[in-house]
Amino acid sequence: MLYHEKLDVYHCAIDFLAFTYSIVDAIPRGYGSLADQLKRAAISIPLNIAEGSGKTTVADQSRFYAHARGSAMECSAILDVLRVLNTVAEQHLDTNKKLLVRIVSMLSKMCV
Repeated sequence: MLYHEKLDVYHCAIDFLAFTYSIVDAIPRGYGSLADQLKRAAISIPLNIAEGSGKTTVADQSRFYAHARGSAMECSAILDVLRVLNTVAEQHLDTNKKLLVRIVSMLSKMCV
């Protein structure tokens, strides 16, 4: 098992990515760029966590964890937009916003 696979934050990021792909089809026509942005930002979270965990200096690790945190915050804003557009069930948004809060909290601690 690789180091990043042992991290709770990585597993949370993978869970959020799965949620993202389960809702993109619900995003209305005309908002394709929003769906694409959500997918890109959600994919960026676990990828940056994995890459950061492989770096040999704390500064390099922190930089990648900070990128992952920024992507998680971007996803949170996109969920807010989806809420305004009324495209996804409120329950799904709330559950996954909480997951993003947890991800951001863990990554903030990792950004020494």
